Amino acid sequence: MTTLPTTSHWGAFRAGPHPAGGVLVEPHPDDPAPSPLLAGVPGSLRHRTRVRRPAVREGWLRGGPGTGAGRGREPFVEVSWERALDLVAGELARVKREFGPQAVFGGSYGWASAGRFHHAQSQLHRFLALFGGYTASRNSYSLGTSLVLLPRVLGDAEAVLRATSSWPTIVRHTRLLVAFGGVPAKNVYVTPGGVTRHTTPGFLAELAAAGTEVTLVSPLRDDLPDGPATDWLPVAPGTDTALMLALTHTLVAENLHDRAFLARYTSGWPVLERYLDGRADGTPKDADWAAPICGLAAERIRALARKMAGTRTLVTVTWSLQRARYGEQPVWAAIALASALGQLGLPGGGFGHGYGSMGDVGDTGTALRLPFLPQPANPVDEFIPCARIADLLLHPGEEYPYDGTTRRYPDIRLVHWAGGNPFHHHQDLGRLRRAFARPETVIVHEPHWTATARHADIVLPVTTTLEREDFGGGRRDTHLIAMHRAADPVGEARDDHAILAALAERLGFAAEFTENRTPRQWLEHLYGQWAEQLRADGAEGAGSTGSAGGPPSFDRFWADGEWRLPEQHPERTLFAEFRADPDRHPLATPSGRIELHSPAIAALDLPDCPGHPAWLDPRPDPATARRHPLLLIANQPATRLHSQLDVGAASLADKVADREAVELHPADAAERAIGDGDLVRIFNDRGACLAGARLSDRLRPGVVRLPTGAWFDPVPDTEPPLCAHGNPNALTADLPSSRLSQGCTGQHAPVQLERWTGGDPPPVTVRHPPVLLPAPTSDPTSEATPDPASEPAPVPRPEHAPPPEAVR
Repeated sequence: MTTLPTTSHWGAFRAGPHPAGGVLVEPHPDDPAPSPLLAGVPGSLRHRTRVRRPAVREGWLRGGPGTGAGRGREPFVEVSWERALDLVAGELARVKREFGPQAVFGGSYGWASAGRFHHAQSQLHRFLALFGGYTASRNSYSLGTSLVLLPRVLGDAEAVLRATSSWPTIVRHTRLLVAFGGVPAKNVYVTPGGVTRHTTPGFLAELAAAGTEVTLVSPLRDDLPDGPATDWLPVAPGTDTALMLALTHTLVAENLHDRAFLARYTSGWPVLERYLDGRADGTPKDADWAAPICGLAAERIRALARKMAGTRTLVTVTWSLQRARYGEQPVWAAIALASALGQLGLPGGGFGHGYGSMGDVGDTGTALRLPFLPQPANPVDEFIPCARIADLLLHPGEEYPYDGTTRRYPDIRLVHWAGGNPFHHHQDLGRLRRAFARPETVIVHEPHWTATARHADIVLPVTTTLEREDFGGGRRDTHLIAMHRAADPVGEARDDHAILAALAERLGFAAEFTENRTPRQWLEHLYGQWAEQLRADGAEGAGSTGSAGGPPSFDRFWADGEWRLPEQHPERTLFAEFRADPDRHPLATPSGRIELHSPAIAALDLPDCPGHPAWLDPRPDPATARRHPLLLIANQPATRLHSQLDVGAASLADKVADREAVELHPADAAERAIGDGDLVRIFNDRGACLAGARLSDRLRPGVVRLPTGAWFDPVPDTEPPLCAHGNPNALTADLPSSRLSQGCTGQHAPVQLERWTGGDPPPVTVRHPPVLLPAPTSDPTSEATPDPASEPAPVPRPEHAPPPEAVR
């Protein structure tokens, strides 16, 4: 039985045909904690939702551009590749000619593939830049707020996010880990580009063995695995900033703060201190003030502050905290708290951001930059913060503030999307549906009939990772993996590069786009350039067999299936050089120090982001809270990556009542006569969704948890929209974190919940393709024949036997 190497955002593995049918998936032998998401790969590969032929929305095919009202509602007509490519190229040329290239939005998100060459975002952006330019997006839904704030406060977001203190350093030196948002185990199995060795679970076990205490600050107990000695503070959602300010106030009031550190390494402490003690606004931010806000006892807050001051303490903040209204504040307040403790730059102390948010944060793999597809400069300088896509489409010409500037939304006439599913990532999906009805044409590359594909005009079927050749590796990975093709493409699917090369041929710049190379020649070229530079730098890895030496030839690498990358020293401390000598190693801030008060931000006079960390109450107003008394947390799922693999075995096995599971406290369930497994309706003024109830006492009463990523399944003719499948973004608000960052706020939403009593519930339809009509007989597509492998017959097996696609 032959399996071939490949990798994914959830880790390296081997894949090949299963003897009983389907595909076999084997984790990488070096992985101490393989991702459970691997179980979702086999079932999704040839699922009936795969897009098998190019398809055009019936209304657009009849009426042409500008008929967007039918998106998401109308059937599709399958057409030939030649017809589809002609339509796409014609639309790109028309829009550029009539409105300019800035009228094209190059929509893409970086999660489509772990491959370094077949990376949908890189392919699309390269194509559109050579086409003449496009309106781009900036930052991410996960980190849109921090990516704007951190450069202003600490000088460099990348250092904080990618070069933070390593797990071996934490295990060896940290005695108290205060984890705001925890270290959620489910998230560490995912990293852009993948990790061959998932090490965070092992480091958490070592942390427990070392006797390190952990204070978990979260409304969800499962935000930290069982194991470490844990003190759980079930804080009210959205109130972490108030708690951090109170902890800092206690340090100052009891003279436990490090005055010398604050004087030498920070700027603006006197301004923040006046705010903390109440001289600035008449309200001291002490433990008594914070206690009713946070739902914690004041003495418990004071006791935690004293413990933090008495030992080597690391203050960490997950990315989830900044995915909310005023998301800058908990990050900035945590930096201020760590500064008051005076431990930044000490091994095991200070501040961290993102432990448990991604698998590579704190990891010890390579620091090398891996091969990548060259990106020409975009001739168009228009961009939006990525979470403002609905505003872009709904409000062309409108001004908005961003990072100290005033920008204007361009008038988008065509959306070209390759890689990513905005009907997963974005908030207020009812509003996004209205926004997607505005452009004249929407073109989508997709492997599956997701909601984004169903809201397109032209859908082009693309291959998945297992259906093409590439090489891949993640940030701080230990291996570069040769990604062999392990399965034939489904139907007529093509890779993004082939699609874009064919469009470039029609538009007159094929040679510039392909550089006259095939995909295999691109792999050899990119690898060869990278390997040559490594050899010149004297970099050595361990090789596929453990023998030292520089990178092998491409042929040797491809045959071996991997090359073990040179690892960096496991001990790493954030800001160590800055602490050793802040004059020789200043931060890239205006003061060269940690900016606890930023005159530049203060000068912007933003009511939703003042010049220092502050308590800005994100909780709903009393009238909203009475109508929608529960606070929904829309966090990342444990059974898929965002919405990827939602039709895979791991995700399907976790459904309740055939929908996404919503977790609620037994007390809240009893108040509403809801039992475990009941079908429930979750609703607010923006929309509603159906979900299956799962009762748990491992979350704070008054809180419900509904993970993101269930494929959006709007029930026809419902307003506001009702999602039959349980997508929480039917409920979240499409509001920015602040006028500084314009970041995503999808983490929280006020809701009400009730047992479904409406008779037979609407069915879940997203696990089937939309209505697909044959091409008209006069169309050249009519000669095409169906793909005989598109719906493989089930393989008979004994009752209770594992399915053939099961992970070995």
